[in-house]
Amino acid sequence: MKQFFKTLHHVCIVVHDLDKTVDYYEQLGVGPWFDYPKAGPYVEFDVPNRAASDAMRYKCVDLDNVQIQICQPSELDSPQRRFLDQHGEGVYHLGFEVADRDAAEAAARALGIGVTARGARADGSGFAYFDTRAQAGVVLEVRKSA
Repeated sequence: MKQFFKTLHHVCIVVHDLDKTVDYYEQLGVGPWFDYPKAGPYVEFDVPNRAASDAMRYKCVDLDNVQIQICQPSELDSPQRRFLDQHGEGVYHLGFEVADRDAAEAAARALGIGVTARGARADGSGFAYFDTRAQAGVVLEVRKSA
């Protein structure tokens, strides 16, 4: 079986106040932070709530070995908002880099893992979030960079 949860790319932490959290990390010497880079348009974009997805705020920092993403969901209904309301701030998902997003998504589906959100671009880049919280303790994501 091909291992697609092998190369950790990022850890995503959901917070109430993005600016306050980034300020704290900067006081610890963690930075520089940048806005999550929105790449080109998706040819496929299946998320539970498009407006909520569009309204989320993200900041990222590249460390030597992994990226940290901080996410502040809007008040609109989304999986991230529900996580924050039910569990408080914390790690929402782990993102893994893959060579082929489509193949990784298909392999996960073949294992019976449900997809909760997905996006694909014409160049083959994109993401897929999996319904793994109950079994893995966290949402798992695969992503392919452009």
